[in-house]
Amino acid sequence: MERESYPSDLTDAQWKLIEPLLPEAKPGGRPRDVDLREVLNGIFYLIKGGIAWRMMPHDFPPWGTVHSYYRQWRLDGTWARILDVLRTRLRHADGRHKSPSAAIVDSQSVPTAEGGEARGFDMGKRVAGRKRHIVVDTMGLLLAVVVHSASVQDRDGVKLVTAGLKARFPRLKLVWADGAYEAAVGWAKQLGRFVLELVRKPAGQKGFILLPRRWVVERTFAWLVRCRRLARDYERLTVSSEAMVHVAMIRLMLRRIRPA
Repeated sequence: MERESYPSDLTDAQWKLIEPLLPEAKPGGRPRDVDLREVLNGIFYLIKGGIAWRMMPHDFPPWGTVHSYYRQWRLDGTWARILDVLRTRLRHADGRHKSPSAAIVDSQSVPTAEGGEARGFDMGKRVAGRKRHIVVDTMGLLLAVVVHSASVQDRDGVKLVTAGLKARFPRLKLVWADGAYEAAVGWAKQLGRFVLELVRKPAGQKGFILLPRRWVVERTFAWLVRCRRLARDYERLTVSSEAMVHVAMIRLMLRRIRPA
């Protein structure tokens, strides 16, 4: 008996696009009898609606099954691989090279639920929790994400989120950032092998001003927190927090490639 659809469900076109990117069932043992489309629908429902795993509606597969697939795809790198494929497809559709030559970096401090690792206090934002450090291309698509304690300063966080970035994107030469990253400019040139260019606020600025390049990464943060699960950090592990960001971006890119 078919269930009624939810707004977060995959369309037929979106499922056709993502199905080949999912791992095949392991040989031997009990044959897979779960519907992977419904597993993905359950994960997207959770991240869009901001619910707890145990609050998943009963017309999805059991929450433990859905969580097991989410966790396994985090551990085996499936989420990251899907993200790379979809980002490449969007870049090619826009006439761009797979590997960007420029990017933007920034962080977002978010409160956390009680418990979990890597919790701290951001003195500047006055937030107790964690920071999401992301690097995006000039289209606002995610290149890298690292989640760490909110007490880690941006000059140190940028070293974490850009580790291995040049190897993954060999054409990358320029990364824009705000003034909080000034202390990392020398490090980026000598060890990061890219130029960290600061986009500063105009002297005497009052009120909001749209700053060149920096607005792109701020827009990406706005896209991400439309998924209510990301309005704060509910995950016990930072690697799970990073996977949630991957899932949110995957959902966004699917809807962009195959609109509902």
